[in-house]
Amino acid sequence: QVQLVESGGGLVQAGGSLRLSCAASGRTNTGYNMAWFRQAPGMEREFVSAIGWNGLIPYLINSVKGRFTISRDNAKNTVYLQMNSLKPEDTAVYYCATDGRRWGVVSQDRNDYDYWGQGTQVTVSS
Repeated sequence: QVQLVESGGGLVQAGGSLRLSCAASGRTNTGYNMAWFRQAPGMEREFVSAIGWNGLIPYLINSVKGRFTISRDNAKNTVYLQMNSLKPEDTAVYYCATDGRRWGVVSQDRNDYDYWGQGTQVTVSS
C-alpha cells in the first residue's frame, strides 16, 4: 500500500517562503511521476506542479512559475515543493500525489493520480 505524507506547511507572511516535503512509503518513487495539487476553500483541487520519473521536465502552472520549484530525491523517496515569494492567493491545502504507472507520461489531470497524501495547510497572510 502506497502512503504519502506531506509536511512543511504553515502560516507565513506574504513574500515569505515554505518548503513542502512529501515522503512516500510502501513503494519506491523510482519510475513514477510525482505531483502537487492544492485546494482553496470553496474551490476545486487544482494542479500546481509535477515532475516526471526522470526528474528532467518539471511542470508548473503559470501563476507559480518563477516562485515555486519542484524537485525529487529518489534515494529518500521524497518530493519537494520550494515556495518563495508567497502570495495570499497561494493559501490552500497542498496535496502530494503519485501515479500507479511506472515510466508513464506526466499528467496535470488529477484523475491520472492514484495515490494522495492527507494534505498540508499553507496560509499566507497579507
